[in-house]
Amino acid sequence: MVEQSTTGTTGPVSAASGAVAAAPPSDTPLVIEDVTMAYGDFVVQEHLNFTVERGDIFIIMGGSGCGKSTVMRAMIGMQAPAKGRVLLDGQSLWEIDENARSLLLRRCGVVFQKGGLWSSMTLAENIELTLEQYTDLSRKEMREVSKLKLALVGLAGFEKFYPSEISGGMQRRAGVARALALEPELLFFDEPSAGLDPISSRLLDDLILELRDSLGATIVVVTHELASIFAIGSNSVVLDPVKKTQTATGDPRWLRDHSDNPDVREFLNRGEASGEQESAGNGGGGARGP
Repeated sequence: MVEQSTTGTTGPVSAASGAVAAAPPSDTPLVIEDVTMAYGDFVVQEHLNFTVERGDIFIIMGGSGCGKSTVMRAMIGMQAPAKGRVLLDGQSLWEIDENARSLLLRRCGVVFQKGGLWSSMTLAENIELTLEQYTDLSRKEMREVSKLKLALVGLAGFEKFYPSEISGGMQRRAGVARALALEPELLFFDEPSAGLDPISSRLLDDLILELRDSLGATIVVVTHELASIFAIGSNSVVLDPVKKTQTATGDPRWLRDHSDNPDVREFLNRGEASGEQESAGNGGGGARGP
């Protein structure tokens, strides 16, 4: 799991608009070049190469413990890769100085597992904390922004609620509202559906699609949930926990049906196999032949 930061983003912003005063965005906002992630001598993943295009909902997927969240950490400025480059809008994130990196990361918003909200603050205060730290907005303007962002994710009227007073699915939505506070161009989600019931997971998937379509955001999602992968993913990378490298990239639906890698097909069809076994075990398949 990616660690929670207090705001999900770092660095200065324009007080007037909340926008980053930096180079214009490129058509390929995120490029991973021969990246290796490691903890000391222990290699988590290596030789990673993939590109996130503008407007993608890009899925980082693989079995539990394969290092999905660790790879994301390199993209959001939380852990430098042991080798390789992370290019954010054409700039090498880990080869520029700290101030330039903080400025560049203003273009990113992060939604942590379970929302990552501060439990002692209301939903509005969680959003306003980010605005207070990184803008010169007045208190009234911050209240207006927090109200707007909560309404954007379907939480109008919940400004004064505390995280403990709302459901898990609503907490995830509030986490999205906080990540949107400074109008990022890139949104990262770490296991957004973890622990949610199927209905809440589906509503969150719908919200992710709406954010891409209405705001033009580029979105990166760490998940292993097949329903979400096929519902929202337009591009993806598959990480292998044994080989410790990527085994495929592309549209997850195409990989499911056409990949020449049997491990990838098995991973993406595991729900169907489970369903067939359950049906057979319950006698639900009817006659099985002469």
